[in-house]
Amino acid sequence: MTYHPKSDFIRVMMERGFLADCTDLQGLDEAMLKGGQPGYIGFDATAKSLHVGSLIQIMMLRWLQKCGGKPITLMGGGTTKVGDPSFRADERPLMGPEQIDENIAGIKQVFSAYLTYGDGPSDAMMINNAEWLDGLNYLDFLRDIGRHFSINRMLSFESVKSRLDREQSLSFLEFNYMILQAYDFLELNRRYGCILQMGGSDQWGNIVNGIDLTRRVIDHEVFGLTSPLLTTSDGKKMGKSQSGAIWLNADMLSAYEFWQFWRNTTDADVGRFLKLYTELPLDECERLGALEGAEINEAKIRLANEVTTLLHGAEAAAAAEATAREVFEKGGIGDDLPTLHLSEKEIGDGISIVQLIVKSGLANSGKEAKRLIAENGAKMDDAPLTNPGLIIDKTALANPIKLSAGKKRHALVQLG
Repeated sequence: MTYHPKSDFIRVMMERGFLADCTDLQGLDEAMLKGGQPGYIGFDATAKSLHVGSLIQIMMLRWLQKCGGKPITLMGGGTTKVGDPSFRADERPLMGPEQIDENIAGIKQVFSAYLTYGDGPSDAMMINNAEWLDGLNYLDFLRDIGRHFSINRMLSFESVKSRLDREQSLSFLEFNYMILQAYDFLELNRRYGCILQMGGSDQWGNIVNGIDLTRRVIDHEVFGLTSPLLTTSDGKKMGKSQSGAIWLNADMLSAYEFWQFWRNTTDADVGRFLKLYTELPLDECERLGALEGAEINEAKIRLANEVTTLLHGAEAAAAAEATAREVFEKGGIGDDLPTLHLSEKEIGDGISIVQLIVKSGLANSGKEAKRLIAENGAKMDDAPLTNPGLIIDKTALANPIKLSAGKKRHALVQLG
């Protein structure tokens, strides 16, 4: 039987493909009718930027706000000190407080592009869980919170089981992560009346723990909603590309490279990605996703423009499209290509073409760059590169050099 939602938020989650599971769909749907209901997603500060893999969660918070709810972006200043073991093969490297604070400062930059923060009934809030986790008294916490957790039940969660089944070590520190995340939900409910936690479907066990703990300790009804773990139609994890992670911060990935990632979406994913990552009406998403042949390329450009506009602004999206057309259709250089600036000291007596390909981000290693050249996949100023031993000196860089890896990835190299 198909559920017919009453609230705008649940309707959007279902229609646009955000909903994998919900602990009580009807109960949450009715609660959302009241308006101004707070819902949160936690973001651990494991890097200076989030990547495209987190964008589905950010869009869920954006839709929550657009539908009259109150989004909470919870920064994991406390939980990052432990590290989420969910479905990981090994323990995360531990970070110091300075590194965590620096990462949080970087991550915060993205949210203001998607959410409106302030004091209004549906204005977003940004909260750091270090507020309550850093000051915990260990014995009090064990007695007041730890007693509500059954080790047998914790061991049955898929995220833990998969690690133990492979006989990979799970430290006591990591084992505590799910207790701390559950405690976050309890505290957010107690302090801010937060009734909803959202996350990817790999967070289901952690979310259910938080709901159970909140019910046991303060007898409040709260809800959990998860989104599908997104892979592309060819089975790749969303957020990764040949050249590495697709970061959301402009200082870690240019708006052009971000635009290009979406422009390179496979045909089969266009309609689904338009529903998840843009705000175009559903019928328009379906129309564009159904295009075939050369026409699907225009749908991909529309996808790239819409997604890039949300994150980097309309001007950056237009510049990226103009550069792409210049580079691909007219064989020019374009104004917005990622650019590697080299000082005279870095060039010295000359720098190898292999090093330039790696430094410009077109290959991850010298070995990969050499293979690219051997397989005729590398070009310099649109001419095939055949000599991996080629040395580039200062005179060769009197004008910018355009490097290409395949047909779709380009970078400029210039002095200064």
